[in-house]
Amino acid sequence: MQNLSPRRLLLMGYVYAVLFFVLAPIVIILPMAFSETDYLTFPPVGFTLSWFTDFFSNSRWMGATVFSLKIAVLTAITTSVVATMATYALMRGAGRIGALFQGLLIAPIVVPHIALAVALYLFFQRIGLSSTVFGYVLAHSVIAMPFAVFTVSAALSAVDATLEDAAMSCGASRFTAFRLVTLPMILPNVLSGGLFAFILSFDEPVIAFFLAGIRDKTLPRMMFDDIEQNLTPIIPAIAVLLTAVSIFALIAAALLRRAAANRTAPEEAG
Repeated sequence: MQNLSPRRLLLMGYVYAVLFFVLAPIVIILPMAFSETDYLTFPPVGFTLSWFTDFFSNSRWMGATVFSLKIAVLTAITTSVVATMATYALMRGAGRIGALFQGLLIAPIVVPHIALAVALYLFFQRIGLSSTVFGYVLAHSVIAMPFAVFTVSAALSAVDATLEDAAMSCGASRFTAFRLVTLPMILPNVLSGGLFAFILSFDEPVIAFFLAGIRDKTLPRMMFDDIEQNLTPIIPAIAVLLTAVSIFALIAAALLRRAAANRTAPEEAG
């Protein structure tokens, strides 16, 4: 076995500590969804699926779920389209102002979500977008944009710009060259960025807390309300479902990125 240096051992210890810190709450909370008691306890007592049945049979929970899904799908579509256009502009024709626009796109990662939520709430209140579907989609697209941009830019950087030049030299417009040449090659990454946006929107609690109205509330906001009023194992049951949705979306995004890598590998080998 290869000898490990103290620096490498320290790095491995740090990585495992972070993984434990992230995974420990999940390992603790998920089994509570199957507890027979009507209160949270660990270790869980007995085994039942009644909390999942209660969730799917409750019209309030189902309404919040459908509302969250609608917002997440619209956010995924909006973010994918805008991120693709913005990334293409940055990498193909931004010039000197490219760095400025890139900084604006990644700013939501640096700004705390609570500060961004307060700012969006005050701004949307003035223009009448608070508690609206468009307001939710716009706010969630802002926080999801950096991740979609990073995903699309990774694919676009591997596309040879001369391919578009060749298409335009044959009479195609820039948009036609992008649509027929570039877009098919980066499409898996565009869809992957949309999946990341879907996850971020569907699970986002902070901005939803500020933008939610009295009637239309997202699933995370409904969970906060239930925690304040009646803390039952239905919350861990919803956490199980949200975790499953996130895992499925992440697997789909990984498969899309692998498909994109397999598509470009023969071209690079040739």
